[in-house]
Amino acid sequence: MIDVYSALRPILFALPPETAHHVAMSLLRAAPPWLARQIAGSTITQSISLFGVDFRNRVGLAAGFDKNGVALPAWEALGFGFAEIGTVTAKAQPGNPKPRIFRLPEKQALINRLGFNNDGADVVARRLERLRRSGRWPAIPIGINIGKSKSTPLAEAFEDYRYSFRRLHSHADYIVLNVSSPNTPGLRSLQAGDSLGGLLHAIQNDNAARKPIMVKIAPDVSPSQLVEIITTCEEGGAAGLIATNTTLDHSSIAVAKDEEGGLSGAPLREKSTSLIRDIAAQTKLPIIGCGGIFDQASAQEKVEAGAGLLQVYTGFVYRGPALIREIAAW
Repeated sequence: MIDVYSALRPILFALPPETAHHVAMSLLRAAPPWLARQIAGSTITQSISLFGVDFRNRVGLAAGFDKNGVALPAWEALGFGFAEIGTVTAKAQPGNPKPRIFRLPEKQALINRLGFNNDGADVVARRLERLRRSGRWPAIPIGINIGKSKSTPLAEAFEDYRYSFRRLHSHADYIVLNVSSPNTPGLRSLQAGDSLGGLLHAIQNDNAARKPIMVKIAPDVSPSQLVEIITTCEEGGAAGLIATNTTLDHSSIAVAKDEEGGLSGAPLREKSTSLIRDIAAQTKLPIIGCGGIFDQASAQEKVEAGAGLLQVYTGFVYRGPALIREIAAW
């Protein structure tokens, strides 16, 4: 195992956050799998099956890191048990104005207001098709996270999701309906019972292959909203829930200059774990836990609360591949 990230991190953290992300993605995209495996060390396999899919271990890459599915072989080589790409929208879109990612190192946190910047469903689908033909498709499960295009009116949201689903589902081991990003105006209204039920019904009508459909929810839902979401997911045939997305509640950070956007990282840990616990108390639907996972203790906390699988993003930014090994070894 080569501790490359310890040397790279000061360089990356000297760059603006979004620039650092693009540099890291370029390195991962270009790195041969054997080099990534050397950096990660030996792969840890603790097989787990959830919603009909077999996972190499319980640690996955959360959506948002590899939005456009450009580095899939790298995630397997780094030791992830699964990876989720996206959020992908039906239409290509640039996202919100820059700057739109902000580090809070003293809080081990990030704030982002990216706004689903991505290449669009058609381009991503063609990229995934090329990867399959190349013979380099990873052996780990790949989830694809889809969301609403910003320019699409809410009244037309179902058709927008359906387009992305139809273009991408053949490449996915599971599909995630992102109805909880705080950075697309009106999106979170799709978590409401009638809207979410209609969306699930529309997607399931196209789901002849019976791909597992997950729903990613916000950490900011009220208890009554959570009951409604769970009931709707059970009745709509959802395979499970991802808890949680980023939070608009910034009360856990006391900083001189706050920024608009979704807060992730250590300050989200307790909030997301609490929601996982509440979900597990009300349903047997599988849960993927996400939010504030930085070490074995925070990962174990999520599993004990009821999560069957885990996803990391901000913790991976701060700690690199060592985090994957630490959690997967537990």
